[in-house]
Amino acid sequence: MNHTAPAITGLILAGGRGSRMGGIDKGLQNFRGMPLALQTLMRLQLQSLPLQEILINANRNLAAYESLGVPVWPDSIDGYAGPLAGFLTGLERCETPLLLTVPCDSPLFPLDLVERLYKAMDEQDADMAMAAAPETDGAVRPQPVFCLLKTELLESLVKFTQSGGRKIDAWTGQHRCAIVPFDQSGDSAHAFANANTLAELQELESL
Repeated sequence: MNHTAPAITGLILAGGRGSRMGGIDKGLQNFRGMPLALQTLMRLQLQSLPLQEILINANRNLAAYESLGVPVWPDSIDGYAGPLAGFLTGLERCETPLLLTVPCDSPLFPLDLVERLYKAMDEQDADMAMAAAPETDGAVRPQPVFCLLKTELLESLVKFTQSGGRKIDAWTGQHRCAIVPFDQSGDSAHAFANANTLAELQELESL
């Protein structure tokens, strides 16, 4: 592994509709006394491989997100186009060779996320690295919104979205992707748990 990782920008994906929470803005829901997006921001600031900059992708309540103290960018394509719209916005705004994406609704993700994704990307000479984690049925599945991407993938993603593509795995499947399982001893089984409903959010708080 290279001794020095290139500079990495972190992107918090908070641009969704929150439709499964009744349309509320997920990133602004409280988790252990602070908004989810702030909890996520703090976990990014504590990463074992430090990030150079952190951005937020949000499409409403922009002032509330801006009050967290980092740049906020809405989707550059219309219509709440899902995580890929966030990826696209992040790649357009990113000034470093690598972009890390994390969702705003999984506040317990590992503090060595960046380090392990970068190590796998580097060792496998991949274009991107994606976390995989155990789900409730015990199977380890990719978590595509936890992704480290080369910024040079922007052109490929622009083409994909312009041709109407919206499915994240259809796009990532076009590239060399290192899958990084977070199922080692010492990894939390709940690290990638996300809150789609307020009940799930309360459940996460109690962990």
